[in-house]
Amino acid sequence: MLVLDAGAFVAVERGDRDCVALVKRERLSGRAPVTHGGVVGQVWRGGSGRQAPVARLLAGVDVVPLDDLLGRRAGTLLARSGGADAIDAAVVCLAGDGDDILTSDPEDLRVLAQAAEIHVEIISV
Repeated sequence: MLVLDAGAFVAVERGDRDCVALVKRERLSGRAPVTHGGVVGQVWRGGSGRQAPVARLLAGVDVVPLDDLLGRRAGTLLARSGGADAIDAAVVCLAGDGDDILTSDPEDLRVLAQAAEIHVEIISV
């Protein structure tokens, strides 16, 4: 599975071809990339103009609610890691062993993944 943080959406908005290719590869494999509602809140500014690529990307992404359960899992992960970014922690909570996380914060997410004791590929954008 491909998990997207806010940096992935910003990269798509900027026209980053590598990022677009990774998302396209995931879709061609029959899987939708995944993110959560907190990430959408970080990147969504209306979807028009230069945000049109973000709107197109969101149309093909599974957006998981940042609900009580995911929030508690993220908070527990922050306690274990010593981190403070609940949005990033929730991104890591969506991933499992063998998944890929597309991010502009590779070091922060690597620390969170280690604290979560999952083996993921952190891909920088």
